[in-house]
Amino acid sequence: MKMVTVAGPPSSGKTSVILRLAADMPEKIGVVKFDCLTSFDRRRYEEAGVPVQIGFSGKFCPDHFFVNNIEGALQWGRRRQLDILLTESAGLCNRCSPHITGILGVCVVDCLSGVHTPRKIGPMLKLADVVVVTKGDIVSQAEREVFGMSIRQVNGRAQILYVNGITGQGAFMLGKKVLAAEDTLSLTDRRLRFTTPAAACSYCTGEIKIGENYQMGMMRKMEYD
Repeated sequence: MKMVTVAGPPSSGKTSVILRLAADMPEKIGVVKFDCLTSFDRRRYEEAGVPVQIGFSGKFCPDHFFVNNIEGALQWGRRRQLDILLTESAGLCNRCSPHITGILGVCVVDCLSGVHTPRKIGPMLKLADVVVVTKGDIVSQAEREVFGMSIRQVNGRAQILYVNGITGQGAFMLGKKVLAAEDTLSLTDRRLRFTTPAAACSYCTGEIKIGENYQMGMMRKMEYD
């Protein structure tokens, strides 16, 4: 089974890209979606005949939730005898690092989010193998080129693909990249491409009061003029 990690900011078009990819490929594709509080995509996947599992991190860090459950996701895909397993996660703070060494990493970004957005996104874009740009049909050619240059400034080695989540244009090229990925039997002992966000403080354990008397553990303070 081949495995691909798909990440990107919320509402950038990840689900639409995956559905278009699944519609254009004869292989059996399944999806494990990692989200925080809620998701409305289960019905979209089920209507398309795509096996799906959805997990909510709740009060836990989404990155840590992803790492804790990704091996189980792989084994679920193998039990379902999938040809391709895609994991979908939304980088809510743009600091997320859901890509794994040796596993094809895809980052989906939205052309309408602003030309400076790629510089604001961390490891999920900077360390991706493929950057998929959506909603490119809404902006001009010049804006697409500027947006692509902004991506190149933070990730010069990734292949940039433009995919239309409505018409499916460009999904064929993404499918070729997915089919070229290596087969994966297990994720045990593999490494993340970047460390997850670090935090072990009083607010992690449920503290809600504000003030230095209630702040313990790993803290980071700003310096003001």
